[in-house]
Amino acid sequence: MEFFSLEQLKELASIYGYWAVFAGIAIENTGIPIPGETITIIGGFLAGSGELNYWFVLLTAITGAITGDNFGYWLGRIGGWKFLLKLSRFFRLPDDEVEKAKIKFIENAAKAVFFGRFITLLRIFAGPIAGIVEMPYPKFLFYNFMGATIWGVIVVTIAYFVGKVVSLEQLLSLISQFGLVVLLLLLGWIFIPILLKSSQKKPS
Repeated sequence: MEFFSLEQLKELASIYGYWAVFAGIAIENTGIPIPGETITIIGGFLAGSGELNYWFVLLTAITGAITGDNFGYWLGRIGGWKFLLKLSRFFRLPDDEVEKAKIKFIENAAKAVFFGRFITLLRIFAGPIAGIVEMPYPKFLFYNFMGATIWGVIVVTIAYFVGKVVSLEQLLSLISQFGLVVLLLLLGWIFIPILLKSSQKKPS
């Protein structure tokens, strides 16, 4: 939200309605860091106040999320791996280490694409990275669709109902806190088993 104030985003959503919701989340999911989720939340909030229709906001949010991630996937698939290798060589990272990172992401690609919807950085980059590591497209399409649908239902519904009783600023703060909790849970899920294995390997 560095480049847009909350008032500017609300004005965009009020003027362009469903197109703003669709374009905002689609562009963000393509890999461009704009506040797409914030625009979606504002769309749900405006639906709660009667300015927009709940079902149309939900449909455009889900469709935009799916579309944006697909664009991001194919951008990554077409030229992302070669670019990543060039970038890694620039920073003098061994190719075999990059390959190991690729394998590691592939092993967790489904989780990243699905749960990434609820985490800002993963939401932006999950699609392009899935394409870069050549995640099988049918598998990507399935988890992308499921993640986008569940994310859309949760975010738009919370914005619709909670927005009836709290201000937009409070609503955004609550959802931001929810995203932080999800991030911490995901990091714990990933790193706690690694730390436990590491401690078990240490000699007593």
